[in-house]
Amino acid sequence: MSTQVVTDTMVRVENIHRSYGSGATAVHALRGVSFDIPRGELVALKGRSGSGKTTLLNLVGGLDEPDEGRITVDGLDLSGLGENGLLELRRDRIGFVFQSFGLIPILTAAENVGVPMRLRRAHPREREERVELLLSLVGLADHAAQRPGELSGGQQQRVAIARALANNPALLIADEPTGQLDAETGIGVMELLRAVVRSERVTALVATHDAALLDLADRVLELSDGEIVES
Repeated sequence: MSTQVVTDTMVRVENIHRSYGSGATAVHALRGVSFDIPRGELVALKGRSGSGKTTLLNLVGGLDEPDEGRITVDGLDLSGLGENGLLELRRDRIGFVFQSFGLIPILTAAENVGVPMRLRRAHPREREERVELLLSLVGLADHAAQRPGELSGGQQQRVAIARALANNPALLIADEPTGQLDAETGIGVMELLRAVVRSERVTALVATHDAALLDLADRVLELSDGEIVES
């Protein structure tokens, strides 16, 4: 297990390379990417489709490993964690929000939010109180008993954000969270993410191609052909 070093930097990415395939047909998704994200910032990651955004998010979230370079999250060097350590990292320290919402259709909004706490076997009373708090935070206290199919796209994404916050993560990773939403709803979701960063004291890395949402971020990183071209 890697030793945690607490600093003011939540994410440190150092000279990351990631390729798929080999030889002449190899796809170089990331080429020497480096940046830091301070604690408590909402950072937007922009770039065209195929620029490497999702690859980078997967690496920072411990879902994939770089070919070269080092990533540190919340003071932990991911390369030293091992499989069990990465599972604990994703369960306890990182919350994920996806474009497709990823809710379980047969569960209510409240039950969906409670899933991560069930996985770490939180006490039922603690779970119920946290679920109630989070649904209130995302403006869905009156929709706790509804299932995903009974909610709008914007409401489903709000449930997904509440679920991502269930275990009090230090880092929130969102991959095109407004991609399936209309412009007005998308801005509302992005404003919610910004409010969550402030109220829950988390750090967020959000991939988006929507220029209208970038102004809501504290900082913008741009990826082009696997390289950071603007910060």
